[in-house]
Amino acid sequence: MSLTNKGKKEPSLAFGGQAVMEGVMIRSKDHLVICVRQPNEEIVTKNEELHSLSEKYRFLKLPFLRGILALFETLYSGIKGIYFSANAAFGDEEESLNPKEIAVVVAVAICLSVLLFSVTPFFLTSLLNLGGGVFFNVAEGVVRLSFLLVYLAVISLFGDFKRIFQYHGAEHTAINAHEAGVELNVENARKYSRFHARCGTSFLLIVTLISILFFSLMPRADYLTRFSYRIVLIPVISAVSYEVLKLSDRYKNSLIVRALVAPGLVLQRFTTRQPDDEMIEVAIKAVKEVESLQRASE
Repeated sequence: MSLTNKGKKEPSLAFGGQAVMEGVMIRSKDHLVICVRQPNEEIVTKNEELHSLSEKYRFLKLPFLRGILALFETLYSGIKGIYFSANAAFGDEEESLNPKEIAVVVAVAICLSVLLFSVTPFFLTSLLNLGGGVFFNVAEGVVRLSFLLVYLAVISLFGDFKRIFQYHGAEHTAINAHEAGVELNVENARKYSRFHARCGTSFLLIVTLISILFFSLMPRADYLTRFSYRIVLIPVISAVSYEVLKLSDRYKNSLIVRALVAPGLVLQRFTTRQPDDEMIEVAIKAVKEVESLQRASE
């Protein structure tokens, strides 16, 4: 790393992450690292090299297509991370899921998400007899967001999910410290926010807003056609939302962008909790490990 005039290290690597059971998963361009706090207080680490389909099929790096690919690859690695962390956190012997088993889990997760956050809100909003115009789409978006907030509020009542939300906060804290270029240790990281503009929670809010826009632009149609839009356009809406999220991160210092991402940061109050020092330590270890692996491969 190079040093800025202020004496801070300037990071050149952008990372993403996810909270898992008693730990944190951090991804770089080519590597994935999972760090988990075991019952004996030791931190177990797993790392693997990532091979995106975009390396083989270059056209998948094109705008919009890359968003769809990123969604599926993130879900795939996320399921693997949760499975590994659950075994590590509870002291079980590690067993590996084969690609077919992970694909089934991802498919089921997508179907349940579509049912809960797309099909059901559309059906309930239809009962309000608002027609098929802008008012309907806005009301549907409000119902969808309400479902999300209720879902997050309910799962936060369970102890394990509370800790996952804390590790989610630790992940953001460590990445924010990394991106600020300060020395990565618990004392420094503790000064940084548990919120992050690139978070998947912000992505969910962007998806809701983009879906309202898309459905409002669709020509008026009968009930079944409007229902089919909610299914067929999911990849398109996700791809556009991904590009918006990347754009917001690129211009994150703009006052306009800050205003636009503010609602997403507010929503993160439901998906993150203030982490303790031990959780931050786990997240920092994951960031340092993935940084080391990525730099070694470049």
